[in-house]
Amino acid sequence: MLPSSDIKKRRCLAAAILACFVAAGCANPLQSAGPASQSVGTQKNAGALLNGTSWRLVEIQSMDDATGTLRPDDRNQYTLELRKDGVASLRLGCNRATGSWTAESASDRNSGRFIFGPLAGTRAMCPPQSLDSKIMAQAPYVRAYLLRNGRLHLSLMADGGILVWEPAYR
Repeated sequence: MLPSSDIKKRRCLAAAILACFVAAGCANPLQSAGPASQSVGTQKNAGALLNGTSWRLVEIQSMDDATGTLRPDDRNQYTLELRKDGVASLRLGCNRATGSWTAESASDRNSGRFIFGPLAGTRAMCPPQSLDSKIMAQAPYVRAYLLRNGRLHLSLMADGGILVWEPAYR
């Protein structure tokens, strides 16, 4: 079980991301940012800081005390590429996934709405400690992003958790 100070920090971060989400103009957290097939380049302010970026997974923060924070054994096995053409490519341990992504920045450009479109992925049987199925299950529920301290925080709807990514250098 995590110390209560860690739980409070995660909840504060989730609240900050939700506040940014609301500031981006989405009063209803269940509201979509638009059609998943819509190209990122056609959206207003379209998360320009995210276009053409690559990330690797640092951790999955759950708001459920029983789950806590999950970290990959090897961050390089979990990557996310946000291409300028609106395609998201993910490496998830022994699996891969591809789909669309859309973003709309808030006025600060460091936060806003974020939506993955449907992801098509491989279904290889990864080792039990793999986070591939967890990420694939949570991706449809990502609703907001926050760029903070050089990391990308993707917030799940209904205070469900946060996927934390760091820049992937090639």
